[in-house]
Amino acid sequence: MGNAFVLHLIRHAPTAGNGRKAYIGWTDEPILPFKAQPDHAARHVWGSDLLRCRQTAQLLFPNARYKADANLRELNFGDWEGKTYNDLQSNARYRKWIDDPLSVQPPNGESFQQLAERVERTIGAFPETGNFTIVTHGGPIRYLLAKANGGEFFSQQAAHWRCNTVAWASKSAYKEGQACISFLEEPLTANANM
Repeated sequence: MGNAFVLHLIRHAPTAGNGRKAYIGWTDEPILPFKAQPDHAARHVWGSDLLRCRQTAQLLFPNARYKADANLRELNFGDWEGKTYNDLQSNARYRKWIDDPLSVQPPNGESFQQLAERVERTIGAFPETGNFTIVTHGGPIRYLLAKANGGEFFSQQAAHWRCNTVAWASKSAYKEGQACISFLEEPLTANANM
């Protein structure tokens, strides 16, 4: 796999908002305490510029240089930031978004197409070959997994405490939308300390 293009996708550690099942897209809140078996060998990690990703990367990869990038943020949920399903379930626009999230966007938020374009700008700037560790959010991970396996965005799983590794034969294969040649999901060695 000399020309392989490999992404190691890690979702940030849980936050209080995640615990409430709230939409916290661009809300910049810290992670809840956890203990991790750090990887001291990693030298470069990419990820969202939001605090929860930076904190997760610091605990998991203490010796790595973290390259923060706003393009790797979660979807901006606009007026729905901080709200839960129970808060929004009677909102007509929210109901339309639940039924057709690829066509409807949150008020004062962004569309899934905008999320995809942001993620592609960053991944497109990566070198042609190599292994890239990315600490990001559920939305960008689901987008990249769907691209890797040809599945639907919402059928992808982006769980906390997991690393999804997807590999393409080359970056050209990634850019052309070819299916990945390898997919592996592994648990991270970390424990919530709540």
